[in-house]
Amino acid sequence: MENSGGIQASLSGRYATALFGLARDEKAIDAVSASLQSLKAALTESDDFRRLTTSPLVSRDEAMKAVAATAASLGIDPLTTKFLGVLAQNRRLGQLGAVIRSFGTLSARHRGETTAEVTSAHPLTATQVKALKAKLKTQLDRDVAVDLTVDPSILGGLIVKIGSRQIDGSIRSKLNSLAIAMKG
Repeated sequence: MENSGGIQASLSGRYATALFGLARDEKAIDAVSASLQSLKAALTESDDFRRLTTSPLVSRDEAMKAVAATAASLGIDPLTTKFLGVLAQNRRLGQLGAVIRSFGTLSARHRGETTAEVTSAHPLTATQVKALKAKLKTQLDRDVAVDLTVDPSILGGLIVKIGSRQIDGSIRSKLNSLAIAMKG
């Protein structure tokens, strides 16, 4: 079995690895990636969908029906739709966000890219993302896939995680450093 740098060690990693293997076998990695990005957006934007994935009060049957309806409305590919059904059946919909991240990492590795998890205080524009990718590519000497997250608590700047390295250029951390320095 392929060693994916520790991804398989987590529950979500095992699900992501299984989905990636199926997608690779069916030559549907791009379709599954696009579907997972739609689901990621739905998790971010829809309180109802987020509750569906995290609530222990939703029965397996209700969850399966709800994810099937959601998949149909979002235009999710058949493989990802079946996968959502498996997650619902196994009561693992709460792992969906982590599965999406792990699948993205596996997909990027498959394309020969490195994945950078980027956290910003505000959504980045397409121009900013393009510039960030170009800068990271020159630093790492390889293509970089960017997984964007918005966290207003960092106040400004960026936090970039690539593998085990983290570059924290957030205003929050700079203010914390300043506060520590002033305490002496």
